[in-house]
Amino acid sequence: MLLQEMAHARSGDKGDISDISVIAYNAMNYPLMLELVTAERVQQHFAGFVVGDVRRYELPQLHALKFVLDGALDGGVTRSLNLDIHGKCLSSLLLGMELGDVREPSGFREFE
Repeated sequence: MLLQEMAHARSGDKGDISDISVIAYNAMNYPLMLELVTAERVQQHFAGFVVGDVRRYELPQLHALKFVLDGALDGGVTRSLNLDIHGKCLSSLLLGMELGDVREPSGFREFE
């Protein structure tokens, strides 16, 4: 299962830091997302690209997770020669993260 099957995501930037918010499609997905989408797994997913730490913040009222990726933007907007200087594509890249074989609970794919 890919992360995109249980959530959507948005990303932003501040200097050389990218932040990615991952929002569950429904409340039922959130506990599974908490278990499977850890800072360590996100760091592994972006290995070789993000040179700093990855921190995770939990937002249970929103059924969301926020990841802060230090050293993700090659110096930031004014210094980077990357095509995606704001890191907007990072949210799509994270949604492609493989979560393994997951047994979906009833109503898993329903939107709220």
